[in-house]
Amino acid sequence: MSLNIGEQKQPNRQSLYALDCLNFFLADVRGGVGPFLVTYLLAVHHWNPAEIGLVMSVMGIANLLADTPCGALVDSVKKKRLLMVAAALLMGVSCTFITIFPTFYCISAAQIVNGVVSALFAPAVAAITLGIVGQQMLAIRIGRNEVFNHAGNVATALLAGMVGYLLGQEWIFYLVAIIAGVSAVTVLFIRNDDIDYLRSRGGALKITPDGVVALSIKALFADRKILIFAVAVTLFHFANAAMLPLAGQLLTRDHEIFASLNMSACIVAAQLIMIPVAFLSGKWGNKWGRKPVFLIGFAILPIRGFLYILSDNPFYIVCVQLLDGIGAGIFGVLSVVVVADLTQGTGRYNLVLGAIATAHSIGASLSNVVSGYIVNAWGFNTGFLFLASVAAAAFVVYYLFVPETKGFCDFQLPSAPQVFLEKG
Repeated sequence: MSLNIGEQKQPNRQSLYALDCLNFFLADVRGGVGPFLVTYLLAVHHWNPAEIGLVMSVMGIANLLADTPCGALVDSVKKKRLLMVAAALLMGVSCTFITIFPTFYCISAAQIVNGVVSALFAPAVAAITLGIVGQQMLAIRIGRNEVFNHAGNVATALLAGMVGYLLGQEWIFYLVAIIAGVSAVTVLFIRNDDIDYLRSRGGALKITPDGVVALSIKALFADRKILIFAVAVTLFHFANAAMLPLAGQLLTRDHEIFASLNMSACIVAAQLIMIPVAFLSGKWGNKWGRKPVFLIGFAILPIRGFLYILSDNPFYIVCVQLLDGIGAGIFGVLSVVVVADLTQGTGRYNLVLGAIATAHSIGASLSNVVSGYIVNAWGFNTGFLFLASVAAAAFVVYYLFVPETKGFCDFQLPSAPQVFLEKG
């Protein structure tokens, strides 16, 4: 059995710059139209909250179910650029479809497409990045990816607000479709020869004339380190997902006139903080190791949850929300890198990345449901303290049970006759 991860070669500058542009333009495409759909359906078509809630949840469910299969698909497909082009174009078409056929079933169908397509973007970008730069430079490069991603989020949010105000709500959907088209063109500027297929899937246990031999899914998910990391991710997002919505409800309850302005300030402020944090996370994670930097992100979350209970002043809440930029900025970079570390040599990098995204989605979904009931029964302070407690548990799990993964390639496989292998 041999470990073959592909030889490292210097990527072309064109490919690296195209990857920058791809992350910038893809920033708001990968999530679909998101919250803009809520305002569009309410303001333009006067849907009731129940109908809006249903079509919004459809995308989340589709995304949750598609995350892991899409990761496996990205592993198996050699022409990852074309996969990205197809995904971007599908997203653009479905967003336009929403404005042309604004019925419940048509929009639900479009949301299903958006959910499945959005599940492809994260593993595909990570795979292309790993295939171009290799394992050693992945942390720094993912940090750079996230810098352009957050910058794109800020730019698109501001542009969408202007377009919606000046041209009408439906033009936001056309804007997303146009940006999706630009993303599809941008990915073609990444040179196909610069993407090492083996590296992009985390290497391989063995290369045969018939193809790549990868670790079986059963053996992969029996690895304790991957399972514990998935638990830490689930707890982190269980604690994190509901904090901003609860803060938004608090702002709306006490300062209704400026609620939308305050909410926008919370979102933009956090995104601006994420830009330098993402850049530094990649550099520091590569220099000092993943675990000490990642623990900062885990530690910030319980502090943020506790601080929310001290005041409901809008300026204070926006300042507390800046901490989200630190926690989420670190998580966005190092979660991708840690998965690459843990799966190096298995040939299943993107499958595990998809499975971790599923854990993320499960945690986030449960967060909003459970915290909503707690706030309804015992108030906002109890809700924030509950989320802070879950965040503290996530910190403890990561600190005690997830090892340092920098330079980590010690998958303890049994002897050859006992190893479960699959061609993929």
